[in-house]
Amino acid sequence: MNKAELIDAVAGAADLSKADAARCIDAVVEVIKKALKKNDSVTLVGFGTFQVRKRAARTGRNPRTGETIKIKATKIPGFKAGKGLKDAVN
Repeated sequence: MNKAELIDAVAGAADLSKADAARCIDAVVEVIKKALKKNDSVTLVGFGTFQVRKRAARTGRNPRTGETIKIKATKIPGFKAGKGLKDAVN
């Protein structure tokens, strides 16, 4: 399912116009992004938790030259599915 199909599904399920559904989806995504940027987590009970995870610095290898390179530590977004979502999938 892509974003347009998601907008159509939300519009139909919530009895909204497609424009209103698109604004709602965009707003939810923006709020989650802002929370993660502040290192907050977003928990939707029954669905899952969005959180920032830390990836430690490590060494890697350049595939072209074979030389060893240093890869900096980074923060990445993560998602852990909740029980309700896991049960719905299985």
